[in-house]
Amino acid sequence: MEINKEFIIKMAENLIPLHQFLGLKVLSLESGYAKVRVPFKKEVVGDVRNNRWHGGIIATIMDSVGGIVGSTYGSSTKDKMATIDLRVDYLKAAQDSALIVEGELVRLGNRIMVVRMRAFSENDENNLIAEGKGVYNFIRMQKKKRPIN
Repeated sequence: MEINKEFIIKMAENLIPLHQFLGLKVLSLESGYAKVRVPFKKEVVGDVRNNRWHGGIIATIMDSVGGIVGSTYGSSTKDKMATIDLRVDYLKAAQDSALIVEGELVRLGNRIMVVRMRAFSENDENNLIAEGKGVYNFIRMQKKKRPIN
């Protein structure tokens, strides 16, 4: 099966049960870049007093975006990718609105990939909620000729 933009979007939105549960939608996808939207719902609340996002859910979405970015360099569906390290700096509380998370490739080596992520509210894309960096073990099962189109 060919790894292309349509396949990656289908995989991210429909084939990963957690993403389905969260309602994750891919807004933008290019080689080395992904931007997703996750709607706010009661199941993502961490602060019940103020109806705010749970920080662990934000970190999970950021980690997923790192994986989506990596998949733009995939060579086959048999590639292996695993998180080595994830660092998230929470800058402010995430209000009760949809979350936008974007990720951008920093470095892709033979086995290690680094992605920088940013999270912000759909209502205010200029005001960062969290930023982070993910380091991933990325093993391609065959040589990749070029990134996705």
